[in-house]
Amino acid sequence: MRMRLVPDNTNINFFQLARVTFGGSILLLIASAVLFFTMGLNFGIDFRGGTTIRTESTQAVDVGVYRSALKPLNLGDVSITQIFDPGFRPDQHVASIRIQAQSAEDAISPETTKAVEDAITAVDPTVKFTSIESVGPKVSGELIWTAILSVTGSIVAIVIYIWLRFEWQFALGGVVALAHDVGLTIGIFALFQLKFDLSIIAALLTIVGYSINDTVVVFDRARENLIKYKTMPLIDVLNLSANETLSRTIMTSGTTLIALIALLVLGGDVIRGFVFAITWGVIVGTYSSIYIAKNIVLMLGVKRDWSKTRKPSGNQFADIDA
Repeated sequence: MRMRLVPDNTNINFFQLARVTFGGSILLLIASAVLFFTMGLNFGIDFRGGTTIRTESTQAVDVGVYRSALKPLNLGDVSITQIFDPGFRPDQHVASIRIQAQSAEDAISPETTKAVEDAITAVDPTVKFTSIESVGPKVSGELIWTAILSVTGSIVAIVIYIWLRFEWQFALGGVVALAHDVGLTIGIFALFQLKFDLSIIAALLTIVGYSINDTVVVFDRARENLIKYKTMPLIDVLNLSANETLSRTIMTSGTTLIALIALLVLGGDVIRGFVFAITWGVIVGTYSSIYIAKNIVLMLGVKRDWSKTRKPSGNQFADIDA
């Protein structure tokens, strides 16, 4: 007996609430842009430059005491955050001390790091320094541009592939869906001021790949149905294609989310930001494949004569099966 998460012959009208789904996504993208430009992102040490020292102690962390101990060192902007995690032992108290870069080229010196450690040890003799990460301002600036180029380059490459694989209408639908996924992910990081570092850039690239894979599955079935049902209205073809691939979409996204939620709960605070970004990306990526990309294709329209034998012009790779 085969288990079915979705009935074989679903007939869901995914365009019925287009004003709510598509319009709601536009409003959320606008809200994400406002949050980005007003609140900004909580950039990690990778992008801001400086040094992050992670401490662990059997005594409860008192942020005020730590800050007072470091004040005489005149280190400038110092951020001290206590870290909570369900996996920690009852006597395991973890904190993160972030110190701004002290010069235009380098993060804090080894001598300054030693002074910080001595100051914290003086107020908490049980403290241990489990990790130290340092990034200079010049390097952090280069990393910002590299991150922007990597995300932008991946999206451009995907658009070119879809354009060659299908048609430009599908390519535009795909890029709008990807912009939707990346934009909402950045928006939620700005809203909750979650740490945004290089691992989140890796998560964004993962989201882009996952989302476009889901979108291509729907597009490929739509192309087959456009050839098979030559007189069926485009809106009905797109709805049929989404329904026919719905079981695969739910199964793939569901099993992925099971693994991600397990990592989110049990993986620890070190990878929590990365896992949260991918978890959110899988959700919005699945949503955009069904409710965003198809809407763009419907708005633009698409040709219906792919089955005719003719000399290719313009997009010579549109009929190649991969």
